[in-house]
Amino acid sequence: MTLTNFSDRHIGINQTQEKEMLSQIGVSSLDQLIEKTIPKDILIQEDLDISEAISEYQVLNQLKALSKENKTYKTYIGFGYYNSILPSPIQRNILENPGWYTAYTPYQAEIAQGRLEALLNYQTIVSELCSLPLANASLLDEGTAACEAMTLFYGNLSKEQKASNANKLFVSFDVFPQTLGVLQTKAEALGIEIVLGNPNENPSLDSTYFGAILQYPNLEGSIQDHSAFVENAKKHEIQRTAHQKRKSNL
Repeated sequence: MTLTNFSDRHIGINQTQEKEMLSQIGVSSLDQLIEKTIPKDILIQEDLDISEAISEYQVLNQLKALSKENKTYKTYIGFGYYNSILPSPIQRNILENPGWYTAYTPYQAEIAQGRLEALLNYQTIVSELCSLPLANASLLDEGTAACEAMTLFYGNLSKEQKASNANKLFVSFDVFPQTLGVLQTKAEALGIEIVLGNPNENPSLDSTYFGAILQYPNLEGSIQDHSAFVENAKKHEIQRTAHQKRKSNL
């Protein structure tokens, strides 16, 4: 194979190279290779039930016809699935921009680079809108992202906090249940005590707390003013984060 040619590197081997490969392996055909590789109890013997190929134009028409069968309802379930306003520039330039999810490097057949660039733009927008020196955006779901924040806080304890055994994490009672579940699982392994409470009821915070996680918007989709809680947390040098639903922020 001539590796200097783009087509040779990406289209694959030809018939001559295939025969040479099979000869080296010790089989006469690809079917024999598959039979020797895949157990008989899971190997499909019949052909796949696949329709004849159609043009891109026909596919698009079929998809449009299917989409017209969808019905749009109002959602009242909460849990982060509340309705949100999606501005057209965001929809076209980010969500529908193939540059964010199309592999565009010969050596990397995945969307990682485009996704990272999209997240960088998202973090920049959040930083500017909220006047923050920096902003973070996890590649993971809300629960795992909150867990990342918890472990980051815990690993950033000062000498004084370690000496006072600061192992409590305040978690707002209105976080998503999946977020709380992940936090509790990780906290148990690290020896962290999760303390659930209402941040608007002036909870008693002291030097035994190292961090706080709030849900914003909360479980019911409402936005609460946590400024008093944040000021209280600052007095005790408690690290905090407003755990946000990324989709709603867009």
